[in-house]
Amino acid sequence: MTNLTYEQFSGQAAELIPKNAFMTTAHGGKTNTMTIGWGSVGIMWRKPVFTALVRQSRFTKELVEQSGEFTITLPLSEMKEALALCGTKSGRDMDKIAAAKLTLADSQAIATPIIATPGLQLECKVVFKQTMQPENLAAAEQASCYADGDYHTLYFAEIVAAYRTE
Repeated sequence: MTNLTYEQFSGQAAELIPKNAFMTTAHGGKTNTMTIGWGSVGIMWRKPVFTALVRQSRFTKELVEQSGEFTITLPLSEMKEALALCGTKSGRDMDKIAAAKLTLADSQAIATPIIATPGLQLECKVVFKQTMQPENLAAAEQASCYADGDYHTLYFAEIVAAYRTE
């Protein structure tokens, strides 16, 4: 495990996010992960921040609301099957982590575990959240991304630990 500074991980994170990542959260004995392809890394409030978008309908949203934290795992190798399963099934209905044959590992600074795979790991604590207001979104994005009305909540979370796992 190699700890990383913002300067060391931000470029690689921006490159890997569109290739899909795991967002994991846990609360009350329940752990869930979902696939994300949207998100950003930046500096806000003089802190390194990951911005995650989670739809209202997702089980992950319930757990993030309760825990106030999550981890982001950006795999360095292809994990198509696991990412596909975690992006199409609900943790309300099944144990996606077991079904995807993923292994969890303890994180360094928060209670939520990471996905144990070679990759970039970000441990995040929510500092601000905002539910999208449709009237503030351009019509083209509404039509292409929210035809079903299932808008996102944006979670701005301080990255409290960042490291590479082998």
